[in-house]
Amino acid sequence: MILGLYEVHLPVRDLDKSIEFYERLGLEFDHRIEDRLAFLWIVKDQSWLGLWKTDNVELEYHPSIRHIAFEVSLEGLRNSVTWLKEKGCEPRKAFGFEPVEPFVMPNPREGFGHAKIHFNDLDGNSLEFI
Repeated sequence: MILGLYEVHLPVRDLDKSIEFYERLGLEFDHRIEDRLAFLWIVKDQSWLGLWKTDNVELEYHPSIRHIAFEVSLEGLRNSVTWLKEKGCEPRKAFGFEPVEPFVMPNPREGFGHAKIHFNDLDGNSLEFI
């Protein structure tokens, strides 16, 4: 029945600056509704990100409400720290790992691990390349 994830939404303070930020990451702007909501394609015609303008982005962070993990290629992940810095993003420490390179989180239940790097958007929403 479920084929994938179609959309996710995040709160942002400044819609124009956030649109520019996500375009720098490679997302494609699609449309906006007035000055309160914008949609950008993560994967064209498959999945998109909704950005909601609000004065209240100061919600206490919890990964269940302000986190997106973007799937990237292994080669992209290998170059992610340099690539992010070139885009004006600063990778951040996560799970005790310093952001000098992607790190692997073991998944003993599945018998493999996930390589990833974490960073934040302009409003402190947690982003991840995995």
